[in-house]
Amino acid sequence: MKSICDPFIRRPIATILLTLSITFLGIACYRKLPVSALPKVDYPVINVNASFPGMNAEMMANAIASPLEKEFMEIDGLDEVLSESRLGVTSLTLNFNLNKSVDVAAMDVQAAITRAQSKLPDDMPSTPVYRKKDPNSEPIFFLGLASNSLTQGALYDFAKTKVAQQINKVEDVSQVQVFGMPRAVRIHLNLKKLKLLGLSVSDVTEAVKSNTLMLSMGKLKGTVTTLTLTSNGQLDKAEDYANIVIREINGKPIYLRDIAKCEEGLESDDFQTRFWGQNLPNFSSTVILAVNQSPGANTIKVSEKIKAMLPGLYKSLPPSVKLIPIYDKAKSILDSINEVKETIVIAFILVTMVIFLFLGRVRETLIPTVAMPLSLFITCIIMHQLGYSLDNLSLMALTLAIGFLVDDAIVFLENVVRHMEDGLGPLEAAFKGASEISFTILSMTFSLMATFIPIIFMDGQIGRIFREFAVTIVVAILASGLVSLSVTPMMCAHFLKKHKANQKTRIESIANGLESAFITWYRKRLKWFLNRHWICWSVWTICVILMITLFISIPKSFLPTGDSSAIMGVILTQSGTSADKVHQYQDTIRDTVAKHPAVNYTLSASGIGDFMADNQCITFVMLKNPKERVPLQANKGDTSIATVTKELQGMLLRIPGVLPLLKPMPVLNIQTSSADNKRGKYVYTLSGMESEKVYEATANLTKQFYTIPGIDPSSINSNIELNCPQLNLEYCRRRLFPLGLNPYNVESSLKEAYSMNYSYLIKGDYEQYKVLVAAQKDQRAHATDLSLLGIPNASGHMVAMDTLVQAKEHVGPTSIFHKNNFPSASIFFNVKDGTALGTIVDQIEQTAQKYLPADVQGELGGESKEFQSSTRSLSWLLLLAVFVMYVVLGCLYEHWIHPLTVLSTLPVALAGGLFTLYVFNCDFSLYAFIGLFMLMGIIKKNGIILIDFAVEKQRQGISAEDAIVEACCERFRPILMTTVSTIFGILPIALGFGADGASRMSLGIGVVGGLSFAQVLTLFVTPIIYLDMNRFCKA
Repeated sequence: MKSICDPFIRRPIATILLTLSITFLGIACYRKLPVSALPKVDYPVINVNASFPGMNAEMMANAIASPLEKEFMEIDGLDEVLSESRLGVTSLTLNFNLNKSVDVAAMDVQAAITRAQSKLPDDMPSTPVYRKKDPNSEPIFFLGLASNSLTQGALYDFAKTKVAQQINKVEDVSQVQVFGMPRAVRIHLNLKKLKLLGLSVSDVTEAVKSNTLMLSMGKLKGTVTTLTLTSNGQLDKAEDYANIVIREINGKPIYLRDIAKCEEGLESDDFQTRFWGQNLPNFSSTVILAVNQSPGANTIKVSEKIKAMLPGLYKSLPPSVKLIPIYDKAKSILDSINEVKETIVIAFILVTMVIFLFLGRVRETLIPTVAMPLSLFITCIIMHQLGYSLDNLSLMALTLAIGFLVDDAIVFLENVVRHMEDGLGPLEAAFKGASEISFTILSMTFSLMATFIPIIFMDGQIGRIFREFAVTIVVAILASGLVSLSVTPMMCAHFLKKHKANQKTRIESIANGLESAFITWYRKRLKWFLNRHWICWSVWTICVILMITLFISIPKSFLPTGDSSAIMGVILTQSGTSADKVHQYQDTIRDTVAKHPAVNYTLSASGIGDFMADNQCITFVMLKNPKERVPLQANKGDTSIATVTKELQGMLLRIPGVLPLLKPMPVLNIQTSSADNKRGKYVYTLSGMESEKVYEATANLTKQFYTIPGIDPSSINSNIELNCPQLNLEYCRRRLFPLGLNPYNVESSLKEAYSMNYSYLIKGDYEQYKVLVAAQKDQRAHATDLSLLGIPNASGHMVAMDTLVQAKEHVGPTSIFHKNNFPSASIFFNVKDGTALGTIVDQIEQTAQKYLPADVQGELGGESKEFQSSTRSLSWLLLLAVFVMYVVLGCLYEHWIHPLTVLSTLPVALAGGLFTLYVFNCDFSLYAFIGLFMLMGIIKKNGIILIDFAVEKQRQGISAEDAIVEACCERFRPILMTTVSTIFGILPIALGFGADGASRMSLGIGVVGGLSFAQVLTLFVTPIIYLDMNRFCKA
């Protein structure tokens, strides 16, 4: 009987040439694959930012956020709008339906901003701007630029004009962001002198605007020469502004230097960075450079080019400036690639040992080992054609594929060797084996592919990101099947030598002896069980019950954080805390974190109005390599990132007046949501029609969160801060009108004196710098300082501000949050170590249902929301995978019953895998879910091998019972070989080998445990199920 393998057996030269071509092409495609942290996916999220310096949170929410939100809500395909409004800044996040193109969404957002423009304040200094949020555009390299002699502004200029431009020249670098504070010309007005001279703040700002300018003045066109007009109208330096004449009084010019101090400063007085590094001094000025790569570029190559140019940069720096490499994302990707290489080598060695121990001959051993690299080469070719990259997920797919890439080749080889042991030559054995086993391999390949196909259709952002993983592993499975039906048959026919009678190797003799002894024992036990069907059905029923029970009861979690050696946190202080006090906290935080021996670098920044509230600072901590870390205490050896984070949290909690919220940065940093997660890994968001009810419900629910055992109490916090000190000004309207004044005059004067709006933009060669006019710092500190501010009345006389308004101190919100234009609030939290997220989610839902009023809605957000969606989706996908496998097997067998017999092995394997997870106290994470998919695909191979052989025996006239017994005995060796080789291939993952291998251990543990458990039981359970199912088959 001919098979699809025959052409490859008959034409070995063509097959070899084809194999060599695939090898060379695979290597070339592998080298061309772009390298990145995550697959490139369209992420339909857009951020919009609007600023109005000096405007409080309530005004920002009402005058800016709400008009924009109303227009955005009209955009088709928009799922939700989230906004935060605080002093001078409104940030909006627009989440679109996954089916919406982010480019189309961006055009819709721009149109909505244009429509909203007429509803925004007329004196708004700048138009709202938007940017597309792309997880693939995250920086790949961070550098610190530090100095003790240069000012913060000068260092920012140096970084922007010298260092960043040099790095920008590196091939495939798309952008270098400089995180610091630009310099500015600051004009500090002495309000007392202004008042004495009868000058107002607007007099000064108008004088500044009219004395510094850069306009287009045209040309003088003569008969011979054309002259372009230029001037020195723009003032660039602070001392130039000091010489501006404000007004002449009694014939004497009043210069700006007479009433103000002009100096070079920063755009924000509140900005400050603090940096510390091992064996480095404390620097007074620090700037961070973040390097972004071009789309589709190879992260590792870009990183290597950046590091290659660093020696030249070091030489070009002045002695007072230090350049410090802080973070290199390519390192984690390179670790993952090296992990795959190490796993391949380990698996290759282990699988080779398994095959050699079973077959006892070198030539037979080499054939399946060719299948592994060749299958990987074919996979790389397809990945290149599909535009995929080498990222954390595709590399994980290749790592998992190693466990079963040789299975099909082993099955084919074993069948050929069995015929050779019966006396056939290699060529004849290859043809006969191909005719018997080709259909079995096709069934194994397509059914295993069917297992992972449902993952391709997983919903949500997680589904979109994991699609590349699923396609990669499906392609690897298909490649393995193709190699086993082409190259493997050819090598069996032309590479093996005919077995001579009584000339077995020592290993072969031992293996055959053990096999014969076991099969003799197994045959007797199997026949005993065949007469007691009830035992096997009881065992199978127990496995089903155990599978369902464990599936429901094992704690579920999302993605393990892993050890990225990076910690991020937000440090909260009391509302209204001054910038100077926050700066003192930063010094204390830096010195405290530096005491931990596992810390390599730490950086904190405050006064970033566009990023966070003024009473907060953000902190980054880079740890040493896990192998180099020293524990905090000599009697403790745990230096994991989770332990170090907990220790740092405890150390910082001892600082009075601060609440540290630290969390490890995940290795697999999948952007599952646009929700703000700086204050906690998980979030629960409330919204309603009335802000008071939302705030009250948030306060009550926050208290209840402390009663949920699995939540870390030190991490619980909400974003509602209602005690921010404010000064409310009530107009004395009866006094305004007689003086020829109105509220507009009053507020304009207040705005010019205190809001920090710029009066002019200095156009430099590389940057534009602001000229800021405001009252000097000590005259804008207290409510009584209003008496120093004068406002001219209708007759030009100065009137003290405190005579026109009545100031009353009160408290208000630091920030105001909206969800879909309704008031909202969020509660952030982290989960204790060893507590599953699924348990916490259930408890939160029950608590919210009990304590939330009917007119306030609540839902999980961020990673916890994605966890809920993914858990439901994956549970259904497991069932869908079983159905797809049944359909594929039904089509292949053209039978209703045989596929059910094959699939009957699944409950046994799943029960074993889940039980192993339970014994090893592993959470049911997304990795464990993937392990179950893999386990289902692998274990049914055993059923296919048995059922195919038994069905063929029955066609030859043998009874069903004898057929299944013969199938179990004759196919025992390939079943055991594939199972053991798969277990050994997955073992490095189960043992946590490789970079951050501990986070993926649950995947390997579930597969190894399930295969080991099922290997024993299916040899007894499957034959009985086959016989009972056979009753429903036609004779």
